[in-house]
Amino acid sequence: MIEEKEIRTRILLCEDDLSLGGLLAEYLRRLGYEVEYCTDGETALEMFRQEHFDLCLSDINMPKMNGLELLDEIRGSGSEIPFIFLTERKATEDIIRAYQLGCDEYLTKPCPIDILVYKIKAIQRRCIIKQRNQEVEFDLGNGIRFDSLSQTLGSHRLTARENDVLLILCRRKNELVERNYILRTLWSRDTYFASRSLSVYINHLRNYLNGTQVAIQSVHGKGYKLIQIS
Repeated sequence: MIEEKEIRTRILLCEDDLSLGGLLAEYLRRLGYEVEYCTDGETALEMFRQEHFDLCLSDINMPKMNGLELLDEIRGSGSEIPFIFLTERKATEDIIRAYQLGCDEYLTKPCPIDILVYKIKAIQRRCIIKQRNQEVEFDLGNGIRFDSLSQTLGSHRLTARENDVLLILCRRKNELVERNYILRTLWSRDTYFASRSLSVYINHLRNYLNGTQVAIQSVHGKGYKLIQIS
């Protein structure tokens, strides 16, 4: 039996077979994953644009927008979210096309569910290693740089918490970063005082970012995006 996770990972699950989709969603939730389940590609893309996910698990044959089109849209947005296909399509050209578009794993049905879960865990381990090697310095435009090692943004010296918040946003530039994700990552809890503190740090960072080519955009009821403004 696979061990339950301590850290909850958010999975976007796209499967038009209600029986299989329901089974997968329930099994993954039992293991501690947070799962948002949808049955067509258009709905999945809208959910991806509105919320933060750590991984996408998708069929290819879906109504409105198929899985390959969904992956193409997601990669076109600049997102590097891990993407796994679970599909009945076994043709070589489909597999090649999926990897060309940027999928991380291509599994064919029927696939033992335990194997699927271990594939997810393997991808998570690779993501952790990648995050450790991610860049720590960012060009924010107009000659202004953010150096997370020295905790400086141009001429501003950042507090440790301001530095951590900005680093999360820079590493997920143009992606929605959920407020709860930041709170869980940096404060390990979502309390009134932690939430108020985050709001204060966001306001400080917005002031510091004046004169750069990026800005922090609030997404009502969701979180924040670091966006390009020129």
